[in-house]
Amino acid sequence: MSNREPSKAEVLRGTLDLMVLQTLSALGPLHGYAIGARLAQASSGALTLNMGTLYPGLMRLEQQGLIKADWGVTDNNRQARFYAITRAGRRRLAEEKKAWDQMVSVMHTLFEDPA
Repeated sequence: MSNREPSKAEVLRGTLDLMVLQTLSALGPLHGYAIGARLAQASSGALTLNMGTLYPGLMRLEQQGLIKADWGVTDNNRQARFYAITRAGRRRLAEEKKAWDQMVSVMHTLFEDPA
């Protein structure tokens, strides 16, 4: 095992899809910049994604049929792709949340004081 801290890319590898799906489930359709801003806000700035990380993730989710994208106009009157979660995305989100909750429970048990 390494003593170094994991990079953001390593931390995100397993969680970016889940965070995007949850964001779209909770807030409805959003454009990419708004998704990134929401993730930064929810993490109190600890998670700031560059668009080179976020947009490939959005494309991957769209290719998997977990989100869909449609062109729309932002509050600033600019054209942008708005992403929305699909039924398949909601099913995947529910599965991933269940797995996440189980892992959190295991980690909590492991980190508890054994005394």
